[in-house]
Amino acid sequence: MIVHHDAEHDCLTLQLGERFDFSIHRDFHDACLGSGAAARSYVIDLGEVTSMDSSALGMLLLLREHAGADRADIRIVNAGNELRSTLRVAGFDKLFVLH
Repeated sequence: MIVHHDAEHDCLTLQLGERFDFSIHRDFHDACLGSGAAARSYVIDLGEVTSMDSSALGMLLLLREHAGADRADIRIVNAGNELRSTLRVAGFDKLFVLH
């Protein structure tokens, strides 16, 4: 996982590797929630992700709560068709902006 914080815009970008599952829970938590204060916006880049499990969905929900729930500015980008379909079936297209 590659983490980039744009301090000027207070945007945290996470470029995830091949697997978005429980194995990266600690790294995801530390990057998004570990500092205590929420960033103004988040970009979750799924461009390299080939598999995602239910814990990944849980991590996204925790991030959403941390970032302000309905006021959260979280964009999920570069999701392939299969991942996009999974996110839609789970109703995440109503909770997050999918690009």
